[in-house]
Amino acid sequence: MPLINRFYDYFRRFFAGRFPKIFAFCDRRKAIVKFFIAGAFAGTVDLVALFIFHGLLAWDIVLSTSLAFLFSFLVSFSLQKLWTFRNYSQKRLPHQLFLYFGAAFISMNLNGLGMHILVNNLHIWYLLSQILVNIVLGIINFFTYKFIVFRKTNEDENQN
Repeated sequence: MPLINRFYDYFRRFFAGRFPKIFAFCDRRKAIVKFFIAGAFAGTVDLVALFIFHGLLAWDIVLSTSLAFLFSFLVSFSLQKLWTFRNYSQKRLPHQLFLYFGAAFISMNLNGLGMHILVNNLHIWYLLSQILVNIVLGIINFFTYKFIVFRKTNEDENQN
């Protein structure tokens, strides 16, 4: 992960010098900051891959969307596992992939439900609704990944 580490180091130096109070606040909450950076990076991968597959290569939208999701899923899983939560266990990898995919599937359905309630029932603007739903799901996913998917076990502690 040298590229993401270089980006993170640049990010730390930039904010430490210009915004010391914000930096100190974020530095105490590194996992949360890394979680959102990794999520933003995976989201960017999704959009770029979709643009390449559908916009440039003119592949079918369903195929393009599916491939873009697959790429962003793998990027997201890798960054969250190895960078955000520093979980290097290889023995539990298939189990973690299964749990991560399950969490993504549940989040996708909760996203749809939340959007339906906020937009159709409460008549909140759809973009604001998506922001609100994403914040709530981001918080839920952070704790799901930290305490369920990538939780530290005695085996993990013995490997370090």
